[in-house]
Amino acid sequence: MLFAAVVAISVVIAGGHNSLQAASSVGKDTLTMITSPDYPPYEFYDTKGGDRQIVGFDIDIANTLAKELGFKLKVMESDFNGLIPALQANRADFVMAGMTPTPERQKNVDFSIIYYEAKDTIVAPKGSNFKQPKDLSGKKVGVQLGTIQEQNAKKIAEKVTGIQLKQLNKVPEVIQEMKSGRIDAAIVEDTVARGFAQANPELEFNVIPSESASGSAIAFPKNSALVAPFNKVLQQMKDKGELAKLATKWFSVNAKVDAASSSAAKGGLNLDFTRIFPDIPFILKGIPITLLFTLLSVFLGLIWGTVLSLLKITNIKPLTWLANAYTSVFRGTPLLLQLALVYYATPQLTGYDISALQAGVLTFTLNSGAYMSETIRAGIQAVDKGQSEAAMSMGVSYWLMMWDIILPQALKNILPALVNETIGLLKDSALVSTIGVVEILRSAQIVGANKYIYFEPLLFAGLIYYILVMGLTFGASALERRLRQSE
Repeated sequence: MLFAAVVAISVVIAGGHNSLQAASSVGKDTLTMITSPDYPPYEFYDTKGGDRQIVGFDIDIANTLAKELGFKLKVMESDFNGLIPALQANRADFVMAGMTPTPERQKNVDFSIIYYEAKDTIVAPKGSNFKQPKDLSGKKVGVQLGTIQEQNAKKIAEKVTGIQLKQLNKVPEVIQEMKSGRIDAAIVEDTVARGFAQANPELEFNVIPSESASGSAIAFPKNSALVAPFNKVLQQMKDKGELAKLATKWFSVNAKVDAASSSAAKGGLNLDFTRIFPDIPFILKGIPITLLFTLLSVFLGLIWGTVLSLLKITNIKPLTWLANAYTSVFRGTPLLLQLALVYYATPQLTGYDISALQAGVLTFTLNSGAYMSETIRAGIQAVDKGQSEAAMSMGVSYWLMMWDIILPQALKNILPALVNETIGLLKDSALVSTIGVVEILRSAQIVGANKYIYFEPLLFAGLIYYILVMGLTFGASALERRLRQSE
């Protein structure tokens, strides 16, 4: 019943967040494309004026495909290493994210023809002079997890002794690790490396010899009927020179690179928040999603935690064992693992295409309920036994006694602990960014990827979280004072 209630509430809420759902399927008028919009100029958010529109080279190609083949296009997002699992879970119809059709990937998904060829580069601090893979001997090298660059770096490491690889989720994280001195170089695609080098003049990049060239293709679920029509349109775009025109538009040296970022870096500034001023409205738009997610999770988690706590103190032993086992599982496994399982496994196991927001609310409800149940149980048992004995002597039923007498006193006693749990949920809400919910942290990461910077947007996001937590803390303190005065 709780699962049904969570799904029902989330479906209503998710009506205003269609970008987070994959409602289409092959053969329908609308097809869903999934991408990782933190990889300019392939795909990234246009954050000017607070807009939440994904743009880029891949998006232009996808729009052309939609026009030529007569379907409507819906775009959803995920981290790069979650794109293929999303296809396998039938959450999307195709992937466009500068993805290379490697043999390993071809075992799990089908690919279109190559629509753009790129080369790998070695990005390093200026003056490092890393021009050949052999120059990386004895160096720490960073790569993005799940990319062709990671696979190529592993092959290089097999041939060149002493290379230590460090895998990170996003290219901006790899670049920041290098700027922090934790790694010596990074292997990045040339079009992306050019943008980072322009925005960070202290960096340089050198193209790895041509045998490391790779191509980008569209990924589909196995045996998808879309491969042939997509290939036909892509070939037509190649023959007409349309792909070359789009490549010139997005990959030229003069393509969108933040001039302010470049001039600030040349001036030697470590932090320059003026670089993110135009994008602040975009980051602030993540606040409603974060608050909605947190309030829903707390409300439903409190209800579910109360049910579990009552099961734990009941005299029906099987129910007590079940509640304790449930709590043990959810307290004993990582929250991020639970989130991934709910999001990716639910469509395969139930056939229901759960959205990212719904998956986040459901996971956090189930998880927080396990923690809250122990807190609520302790609060109930802290209420003087005379209260329940007096109620029962007056003929008050057990459930009415718990609802009207015991639980109100227990909740008053455990209010500080519940506030701490709410604060924890507010901060942990950043985890839903891993499955594509554009909340505060994800918004800041998007701005950082677009501006080729790291610290400024994250520090601003940290300030927002701090203000929200302080507001929640002051509100809880005022409520506690009110409750003490009413005693």
